[in-house]
Amino acid sequence: MRTIDIHAHVLTEETIALIGKEIPALKPRLTAIDGDNYVLEVADVPYKPFPLGGFDLERRFADMKAAEVDMQVLSATPQTYFYEQDAGRGAACAAIQNEQIAKLVKAHPEKFLGIATLPMQAPARAAEELIRAMRKLGLRGAMIGSNANGVNLDHPSYETLWKVAADSGAFMLIHPANVAGADRLRAYYLNNLIGNPLDTTIAAACLVFGGVMERHPKLKVCLLHGGGFVPYQAGRWVHGWQVRPEPKLNIKGSPQPYLDRFTFDTILHGRPQLEFLVGSAGAGRVLLGSDYPYDMGTGECVRQVKALSIGEADKAKLLCNNARALLGLS
Repeated sequence: MRTIDIHAHVLTEETIALIGKEIPALKPRLTAIDGDNYVLEVADVPYKPFPLGGFDLERRFADMKAAEVDMQVLSATPQTYFYEQDAGRGAACAAIQNEQIAKLVKAHPEKFLGIATLPMQAPARAAEELIRAMRKLGLRGAMIGSNANGVNLDHPSYETLWKVAADSGAFMLIHPANVAGADRLRAYYLNNLIGNPLDTTIAAACLVFGGVMERHPKLKVCLLHGGGFVPYQAGRWVHGWQVRPEPKLNIKGSPQPYLDRFTFDTILHGRPQLEFLVGSAGAGRVLLGSDYPYDMGTGECVRQVKALSIGEADKAKLLCNNARALLGLS
């Protein structure tokens, strides 16, 4: 059994250089803090710390070995989604990153699989890029933000994208971006601690109550960071549909069948919480994730799964088998 981490970000120095050459105004650059951490600056917006493993393959491979991770599914960094750029710039940056991810997969097929980033501010181009990324570059799906500049994922403009994703068997990961309530989440790093799971929850609700999951029964959606608040509040959504008219606007029946199709990664940072997720969703719907290389991720994801009070067959599902099935691996 080879462990597969489905939530791992990458931004190589070559990719940074290519983005800077394509759009000089973005001025992407890395500045060392110490030997292990850097400041990543894009369009004059700094993010820190950006760990060495985010761009250095030697460190990444060492970290994977230490974490007992055999394979990573590479995705772009949230700092380089570029949804705030115009459609042309967004599409160009997505294409560069997808080609670079595909290059890494080709060079290290035993270590990496890849998924695309998409220019979500331009839905038609996002659909086109998903097709290109899967058919030409060999990527397995896409990681997209929980919204694009405040536009929720059930907006009619995304309908073609969802159809393409469903028809192509794309593995679609929802990652928080531009989180709601940011004006009240400035202190204590709440924009991440609360904002990230909150915005994932909003995205999931829009996919359910907006009818996206109903219209596309083959759509494969994974909610990162343990699914936000969705697993804990799913019963409230079902009850709300039963007693209120508003949730019935776009779906004909209970939201439960659509909730039951979501998958989740393991990043919950607590054994009781992860055991609750596995117990409520079932071992067949939870996948190994580390959120590498960020400090809000974990290098303990494999050992956390191995420590769970579940059977060995279920552990194998989390560590490997679920990812193989959803990524279309033989």
